[in-house]
Amino acid sequence: MRIRLLNAQVKADPSRPSPLRYVLSAARSVAQISNLLYRRFPIGWRFGEGRRQVSGARGRIEFCDTADWKSALRANLSGWSLCLLAVALAGCATGPAGSETQALNWQREDVATAPPEAPAAPAAPPAPAPVVAAPAPLVPTNQPVETWIPLSRWCKANALAAPCLVGQGPAPAFALSTPSGGLILRMGSQVAYWDGLDVRLGFAPQMMNGQPCLHTLDMKKTLEPLVRGSGMSFLKTNPTIVIDPGHGGQDSGTKSVLGYRYEKEFTLDWARRLASLLATNGWQVLLTRSNDTDLSVSNRIVFAEAHKADVFLSLHFNSSAPNDQQAGLETYCLTPTGMPSAITRGYNDDLALAFPNNAFDAQNLRLASQVHRALLQVNGGHDRGVRRARYLGVLRGQNRPAILVEGGYLSNPREARRIADPAYRQKLAEAVAAGLAEKSKVQSPKSEVGSRDGGSDSQRSEISTQRPEVISRNVLRQ
Repeated sequence: MRIRLLNAQVKADPSRPSPLRYVLSAARSVAQISNLLYRRFPIGWRFGEGRRQVSGARGRIEFCDTADWKSALRANLSGWSLCLLAVALAGCATGPAGSETQALNWQREDVATAPPEAPAAPAAPPAPAPVVAAPAPLVPTNQPVETWIPLSRWCKANALAAPCLVGQGPAPAFALSTPSGGLILRMGSQVAYWDGLDVRLGFAPQMMNGQPCLHTLDMKKTLEPLVRGSGMSFLKTNPTIVIDPGHGGQDSGTKSVLGYRYEKEFTLDWARRLASLLATNGWQVLLTRSNDTDLSVSNRIVFAEAHKADVFLSLHFNSSAPNDQQAGLETYCLTPTGMPSAITRGYNDDLALAFPNNAFDAQNLRLASQVHRALLQVNGGHDRGVRRARYLGVLRGQNRPAILVEGGYLSNPREARRIADPAYRQKLAEAVAAGLAEKSKVQSPKSEVGSRDGGSDSQRSEISTQRPEVISRNVLRQ
């Protein structure tokens, strides 16, 4: 291994000051110290006569190469150590040597500094950090700040009479009277009645400080849509509806307790009858299937989207097999975000989920209530309620008002026989067509609505929207 040792000597042009001049001056100082050490501590350095020059824009450096490398390698290690130490000290303390060289001078004229006699200017205070206005807190519609709202305060704000106590006991009941209808609420129960119609709440009302209170989500998503809605007024002229006969093909749906027919057959016949009636009433009607075809849930949603439907209606029949006693009508719409579903059927009910159809929460409830009320006129008043569910995939992806109707129980022998009758299915179709009548409510000041468990005629009562105490007469017995 060869080691090349260079002894640097510096020559610079003093007439051309520049930052490079300081570097050249420092290099010369190091070279002078090196030569001095060589004379003081001979360690075998011998410099040849050959010279090499490296020129730049600001000066030049001449280097002399060693002539005898073997003698350099035989030098004492102690001499090397002293040499290196001296060079290091020279780099820190050596001053200018001669007129041709100038050491680094941080006080030169071309360096902007204050005169020595002048007092130093006070340092300017740091600029204040820009004030960024905090964004307004985002309060999601379905996560309100105030969880419970007193009914009396809401009634006062809407120029309505205060809620009327209509039922005593550990769970008192209250009635609200509005121009659109009457509402009965029982504290601690999610079952409410809108003009006698069973409507399920997301949260059971509570007594707080002696006042009946309703959860804010139920106020916004249940009470206000019913009170402020006006039938089917959200529909345009000659609207388009997609009717979805449930199941089909390999998916037969539930089997009738009578043993020889399936849900898919009854839903298709019901849909065809309804389509003829709606077309006569000025609707543009489309069916997701017109024969015994298996159709996925996603394709049913895509079909409605492709035809720019204004309303989506899915028709089904129910079953509680092996229980053959359960009977009645159920109408479903999608659960609003933040609200628990009325029924889950074993599916995970994530309250934080939001779907495209949640943009139509208010219209969904009004549509479901109106169709449900009309169908009760046909099925004998077996009311199992307007319910909200999150597991119904055919509703979640709809970009329009959408509901699903369970027209009765095929597991109940009495209802199964009625559903198997074409004349009864025609009545069901006529009832839905009446419920979809544009800008009208299928109800009269008095209507007969039976109990949820299918009671006899003697258990039915007249429903009046004018007197809450009359509305509650039969409701409070349930």
